[in-house]
Amino acid sequence: MLKGKKILVGITGSIAAYKTITLVRLLIKAGAEVKVVMTNAAKEFASPVVLSTLSKNKVTYDLVEGDDWSNHVMLGRWADVFVIAPLSCNTMAKMANGLCDNVLLAVYLSATCPVVIAPAMDEDMWHHPSTQRNLEQLVKDGNHLIKVGNGELASGLFGEGRMAEPEEICQYLIEHFFRSSELKGKKAIVTAGPTYEAIDPVRFIGNHSSGKMGFAIAEELYLRGADVVLITGPTHQKTNYNGIQVRAVVSGDQMYDIATREFNDADIAVMSAAVADYKPISAATDKIKKKLDEWEITLIKNKDILLQLGKDKKKGQFLVGFALETNNEKENALIKLQSKNADAIVLNSLNDKDAGFSIDTNAVTIFHSNGAEVTTGVKSKKEVATDIVSFIIKHLHA
Repeated sequence: MLKGKKILVGITGSIAAYKTITLVRLLIKAGAEVKVVMTNAAKEFASPVVLSTLSKNKVTYDLVEGDDWSNHVMLGRWADVFVIAPLSCNTMAKMANGLCDNVLLAVYLSATCPVVIAPAMDEDMWHHPSTQRNLEQLVKDGNHLIKVGNGELASGLFGEGRMAEPEEICQYLIEHFFRSSELKGKKAIVTAGPTYEAIDPVRFIGNHSSGKMGFAIAEELYLRGADVVLITGPTHQKTNYNGIQVRAVVSGDQMYDIATREFNDADIAVMSAAVADYKPISAATDKIKKKLDEWEITLIKNKDILLQLGKDKKKGQFLVGFALETNNEKENALIKLQSKNADAIVLNSLNDKDAGFSIDTNAVTIFHSNGAEVTTGVKSKKEVATDIVSFIIKHLHA
C-alpha cells in the first residue's frame, strides 16, 4: 500500500530518534520514496549519513543550503504525508505557536500535505499542562496524532511518553492515508479461527485453526477500502488496524448469532472460520471427575453458518465459503459451493504440507459459481488473502 508513496520524515532532538532509522528502512522496504528533514539537535541522536544511505536521498537540516533557501517550500509540496517522529516537547511548543527558527519548522509551516506527529518525551513532560495544551492546539490545527506508548523511558522511569514503534507508525500511515478505494462504501464480514464447544468448564472440543488466514483476509478487505467486521474464535492473532471491528466469540452458536445478524447489511461475507461440526448435547456445570475407564459424550450438529447465510443471501451480496478437504477435493468443494448457495468456495487441502493450520503459508483453489477457477500456488497467507480479495472484487463488479 506504500509503494510509490512520497513520505517526508521529520526528526527532532529526542533519544527516540534511533527508532526513526528503522522507520525509514521499513518505509523504503515497503516501496515508498522517503526524504528526511531534521533539526540540528536531532543530529546528536541519528546520523544524517545513515539516514541518507537508507533513504537514498539527501537529508536536509539547514534552512539555507548554499544559494538555496526555498528547500522547505519544495519539501512541503513534494510529500503525500509528512510524519514527524519523534516530536520533542520543544518542537511541539514551537509548532503550536507558529515559530520558525529551523528548517523542519519551516517545512511544517509550508506543508500542503497531511502532517502526522509521533511525540516522545519523559512522562512528567508529557503530562505537564503546557504540553497537553500545545498538543491540543496541534490537533485542533488539523495535525494527526499517533498516541504515545507506555513503558520504560530514557530516564529509567516507567510510564507514558514512549514514541510509537516504527511498525505502528507504518500501519497508521497505511490505515489513515493509503487505503485503496476499490471497496469503499462496502461492508464485509469475515469469520476466523476455531470454535471451542464446551464439555465442562475446563474441557472443550476444538481444532488447530490459528485464525491466520481469516485475519489476513479481513486486513486485505480493509486495505482495499471495505468496512470490516471480523468475527473470531479463540486465537492469539491480533489485527494490525484499529479500523477493523473485532467481535470475539468462543462457540459456534455465538459465531452463528453474530454472523447472521451482521450479514443483514453486508455486501461481502467470507466464512473462513473452522467452526466445529459437532458440539456436546449439553455441557456439565462442574468439572467432570476422572472416575470411569470409559466415557461417552453425545454430540449434536452445530448450526451451519454458511448454509444459513446462503439461504438469507439477497441480490448483490457476495458469499464466500471455505472447504478443507483430504480426498475428492475438487468434487467435494463444488458440492459445497452449490449446496450452500455460495458465490465462491476456497478449497484448502490437508495433503499439501505447505498449507493448512498454524503455518504462515497456504495454497488454495478458488471456485466461482459461474465456473471460474483460480489456483494460487504456495504463497504467504497474506499473499493468498490478496488473491482471494482480488477474486472477490473481480466477480463482485462483473
